[in-house]
Amino acid sequence: MPELPEVETTVRGLAAFLEGERITRVTLNRADLRRPFPADLVQVMTGARVSALGRRAKYGLMHLDRGSTMIFHLGMSGRWRIDPETPDTHDHLLLETASHRFALCDPRRFGSVDLVETDALDAWPQFAALGPEPLGPGLTAAHLKTALSGKTQSIKLCLLEQRIVAGLGNIYVCEALWRAGIRPTKQAGKVTGPQLARLVPAIVAVLEASIRDGGSTLRDYARPDGELGYFASSFDVYGREGQACRRDDGGVIQRIAQGGRSTWFCPLCQR
Repeated sequence: MPELPEVETTVRGLAAFLEGERITRVTLNRADLRRPFPADLVQVMTGARVSALGRRAKYGLMHLDRGSTMIFHLGMSGRWRIDPETPDTHDHLLLETASHRFALCDPRRFGSVDLVETDALDAWPQFAALGPEPLGPGLTAAHLKTALSGKTQSIKLCLLEQRIVAGLGNIYVCEALWRAGIRPTKQAGKVTGPQLARLVPAIVAVLEASIRDGGSTLRDYARPDGELGYFASSFDVYGREGQACRRDDGGVIQRIAQGGRSTWFCPLCQR
């Protein structure tokens, strides 16, 4: 599933071609993805100018000059294609400007498109309960200390809870915990202040590194320009079961299951 860096990369790729442009045509090639397209999507977006693009958690935001925002989620396999040379049977939403064509391609149709009044974005149900953005000023050691206080659940699973931190996914939580030297099975409420102080910059660093590298190529994710992200080649623990820890501490990366998901970590340097 595309995670925060993949969505951020997508948004930045779209912004370079779409921001400030007027949408001349909107085409729906089917009635729904994971749920139906908004009934007024074509009417609202046709003729509107894209004033800005942004991201909230794992959602992309396309702000329109008509006071509405189109919110898209890429689901398991969704991606935007810019000026596709050939049509794809999975191009379900097409946007056109005077200069470019944008196709939302989603083979598995687990993605979604919503239309919300821009002034009401924070109250939209999917956003209302979200925690702070990991790349914003709201993610601090003090916030984590308060949010995790008394929790007996593992730190790994707590960091995946969107009301604690918005947008973190399995890959980058595993990577950040390794960078911070925190064992993923440790009770969240027992993670120390110094550990939390290391964890916040570790989260920021691993996300920024992945965004810089264009995201991670997992299954069929690709950037809007068709290029594949290559952060996967830099993973320190994710997917490296049985390999030596990159800290050269003699540790061997292990994989365990937590909450139905795999977790990779070094049993020697993560405590």
